[in-house]
Amino acid sequence: MTEKNTFLTTLSFVITLFISALLLFSVQPMFGKLLLPLLGGTPAVWNTCMVFYQTLLFLGYLYAHYSSTRLSYKHQLFLHLGIFALSLVTLPVGLAENAAPDADSTPLFWLLATLTTAIGLPFFVVSTTAPLLQKWFSKLDHAHSSDPYFLYAASNSGSLLALLSYPFVIEPSIGLDNQTLYWSVGFAIFGICLAVCALLYWKHNRQIAHKADTAPEQAGQLATPNWKTYGYWLALSFVPSSLLLGVTNHISTDIAAAPLLWMLPLALYLLSFIIVFSRQGARVHPLMIALQPVVVLALIAFSFINPAAIPYWLNLIINLLAFFAAVMVCHGQLAINRPATEHLTHYYLIMSFGGMLGGFFNTLIAPFLFNSVVEYPLMIVVALLLRPTQTVSEPLELFGRLLPNWSRHVLDASLPILILITGMVIKFSDISIGRHIDVIGVVLLVLAGVSYALRHRALQYGLFVGVLLILALGLHSALSNVSYRERTFFGVMSVQNTVSPEQTPSGPRPRRFRELWHGTTKHGAQHLDVSVKCEPLNYYSKPGPIGQFFSVFDQVNQNWNIAVIGLGAGTMAAYAKPGQHWKFLEIDPEINRIASNSQFFTYLSDCHKSDVKLLAGDGRLLLKDIPDHSLDLLVLDAFSSDAIPTHLLTREALNLYKHKIKPNGYMAFHITNRHLDLKLILSSLAWDIKDSLLAQQFFPKQDKPQITRADWVVIARDKNLLQPLKQSSGTWKTLPIDLHMKPWTDDFSNIFDVWKEAREQTR
Repeated sequence: MTEKNTFLTTLSFVITLFISALLLFSVQPMFGKLLLPLLGGTPAVWNTCMVFYQTLLFLGYLYAHYSSTRLSYKHQLFLHLGIFALSLVTLPVGLAENAAPDADSTPLFWLLATLTTAIGLPFFVVSTTAPLLQKWFSKLDHAHSSDPYFLYAASNSGSLLALLSYPFVIEPSIGLDNQTLYWSVGFAIFGICLAVCALLYWKHNRQIAHKADTAPEQAGQLATPNWKTYGYWLALSFVPSSLLLGVTNHISTDIAAAPLLWMLPLALYLLSFIIVFSRQGARVHPLMIALQPVVVLALIAFSFINPAAIPYWLNLIINLLAFFAAVMVCHGQLAINRPATEHLTHYYLIMSFGGMLGGFFNTLIAPFLFNSVVEYPLMIVVALLLRPTQTVSEPLELFGRLLPNWSRHVLDASLPILILITGMVIKFSDISIGRHIDVIGVVLLVLAGVSYALRHRALQYGLFVGVLLILALGLHSALSNVSYRERTFFGVMSVQNTVSPEQTPSGPRPRRFRELWHGTTKHGAQHLDVSVKCEPLNYYSKPGPIGQFFSVFDQVNQNWNIAVIGLGAGTMAAYAKPGQHWKFLEIDPEINRIASNSQFFTYLSDCHKSDVKLLAGDGRLLLKDIPDHSLDLLVLDAFSSDAIPTHLLTREALNLYKHKIKPNGYMAFHITNRHLDLKLILSSLAWDIKDSLLAQQFFPKQDKPQITRADWVVIARDKNLLQPLKQSSGTWKTLPIDLHMKPWTDDFSNIFDVWKEAREQTR
């Protein structure tokens, strides 16, 4: 090849791989956003989509492996270009009209079937590109044909660009309809580039390709990877994939179901591939091996602390650093152990299979094995077990080498076992953990520091850290006094018993309560004292904003029709009156079962004498079946842990709500949130749809347990409808309009606009 031809050939393959990666990773957030209004915005939507993508990626790599090793180059080209031509029939990509899951069953299989029919074939074609084109490139008479792995870095660069550009460029400026159209156009352009690469493969290396495809490999020419090597590749790809979904679930549960937060871990995941397969990968790898224990040390320390007490930005940074360090070490080991080009497709096939298994484990297996999200810390531990063994000369290691082998193993195992036994004794004995929490915390933090000394010995280090994380999880469970826990597609629900002191004239008096938690956020509570069991608590208290609302309209709401999106513990039913008609629209059937079970909560069974119905499904979808202008009050109280589903706070959503309430009706929004200032969104939306708005930030007195801070917003068509509420209390305020705040739509949402920590930093 001439220098010019060499450059053009390289450029053609790089551009094709780059475009395929752009398509591959721009369709993922695009379809995630398309599906949000149908599935309530839970992080499980994104994780299930990721399993689908990983499965198709594996099938694409399997196809690339067998077509490149079993077919002649002519048959390869005809087959691949034929499949591409067939996939054009499915364009433009998009969802079918009236697509909706069955509200009475898990939407998992509906979601997978929908993705298959909507984007299955185009995604499959694009997913084959990385291994197939690298295999073609390795057959060319090119200076870099012997090591085409640099093309994998180029491919992942396109993937990373697609992910980062989506929330900052594509989503704000291009609507979803246009996104699907432009993606289809990009797919056609990709086809042209693919045809160019196929032509180069045919024209420049026809004779060599024919010999490679038809002649058997010479015995002893290259060492074929054995099953041990395959298993190692599989583990090194399985763990990062599982960690990707685990950390995504962890960081997005308490903020918002938004593509930006979903894509942060995936961007780091792709960045790790770019780095380890670059020319500098071998130099970076030892550095990441050294940094991983430092990050894990911080992760262990913060695992003993209540997540709600940690600033979210700190929680986010620590978990993302721990995730990135783990995947960098695993992917670094993958890059170092990559085979010769003869086994390239086999190598990528094993990698994709491990990635698919990691996705299946988190999405399909872990929810049935565990009633809480333990797969994330579990994979952190497994990642430590996969660390390479290093030669060191620290005093502790030198002392260990003087001991017989059997005594060293006993010493290694004794400390973790001793710690675990101590934890079991504490758990099943009468020792009051609460009284000794400070001592226990200090001891565990000291042990976390001790773990750092074992960092050069993967097995001992991983087991020791695993024991510490088990103790941390057990400590949280013991302190929370959980009586029931269940994990569903929509998250982890738990029922907890608690005792809080109430200040009375005669002194502090203990009060017993039962609480409903979703993830790390309380979603309701009830007195266990029968005399006050129907008193609404937490965000729904009578002194609070929603209590004030019902008090102000007490004389005119006798026959109101009321719909509430979100059920929680059923606390809102305590305000129901005879003659009223209430509908609770709840997406998670498990929440309906918990709130209806009188062994847990009795708001629905004992605390009202009105017509109350429970409907299962997403609020926006269920509202479509409610007659227009039939509701006197619509309450939005839907949360996934602390995150409100973003598709319920868009222009399209509010226009739907507006059509369902009467001209003199009201919309009440519960927007209490640790991290997002949601009243800014509602203010911009109310101004956008020309409605009036009042908001209140309620801060209770300290001597009333379970009466918590609550933020509520009430919207009506006419400001005169809100006058009784405003006159009842000086704490109801109108909100200024932020002209720089772009109203959220189904096409656009930007959590940075309302992220409290981010706004404070910019002030």
